[in-house]
Amino acid sequence: MALISPENLLRRPQPTQKCTLGCPVLDRCLGGGIPCNSMTELVAESASGKTQFCLQLALSAQLPPSRGGLSASSLYLHTEFPFPFRRLHQLRRAFCDRHSIGREFDPSDNVFVHAVHSADQLLDEMRKIESFLSERKPRFPVRVIVIDSIAALFRSEFDNTPFDLKRRSSLFFKISGKLKSLVDRFNVAVVVTNQVVDFMGDNGGMNGLRIGNLKYLYSSERRVCPALGLAWANCVNSRLFLSRNEEVIREENGSANAGNGDTLRRQTRRRIHVLFAPHLPESSTEFVIRREGVFGVDR
Repeated sequence: MALISPENLLRRPQPTQKCTLGCPVLDRCLGGGIPCNSMTELVAESASGKTQFCLQLALSAQLPPSRGGLSASSLYLHTEFPFPFRRLHQLRRAFCDRHSIGREFDPSDNVFVHAVHSADQLLDEMRKIESFLSERKPRFPVRVIVIDSIAALFRSEFDNTPFDLKRRSSLFFKISGKLKSLVDRFNVAVVVTNQVVDFMGDNGGMNGLRIGNLKYLYSSERRVCPALGLAWANCVNSRLFLSRNEEVIREENGSANAGNGDTLRRQTRRRIHVLFAPHLPESSTEFVIRREGVFGVDR
């Protein structure tokens, strides 16, 4: 450990390398992308785009640093079944077209997928993951680890008893400690997805601390908060929230009688919010999910 000295305090820290999300609007919102040497959490209800973000990140990591990538592979630990291989290959085709990648190279070959069924299994797998990262010397070393989702591992295995809550918190800290050890040793970017639960607390107190720099989180016209509580919130470095809300849009069809011939259409509006991060201010941007991938909306 380096001793603290006036020279060390004045020395500028090395900038943290970041991995592009594959979209300049999203990268701008997140200060350049997902940071390495850090744990980033994506919080959202189902069908908000968490897995879409993770799949696109796993492909984008293979881009060279000059294009925002890490020239790296990804390890994708999935706990929700089945794994969306069809969507990965769909994104891979769009990724190759967008970056003029020929058929001789298949980016999906550099996304290593592994199923995890329980929190205890995930903890047991950490030693194997460490060996995988240290022993594998490919063209693209593993620099991104995705766990999709962490909440699924704790959803049904634990009861709401003091013993189980204590055991659950202990597993939180053991798993996050192992992940942060990998982060420090291999300079990887760890991304975990988390689910939401209905917000049942009052306007302040401990529940408010789970949310970050927003007073409330809204998705699908519900007040929500991240699952797994305050103990898990202390395990991650950054927390991003994906919201989705339905909006009714009136479309005119050219009728002479205003309003009589109008039609109503429902549109899903999605936003990504920075809840807390040591390197980012509070910010948000709208995004859309298309066949070709996830893209920010620059309004």
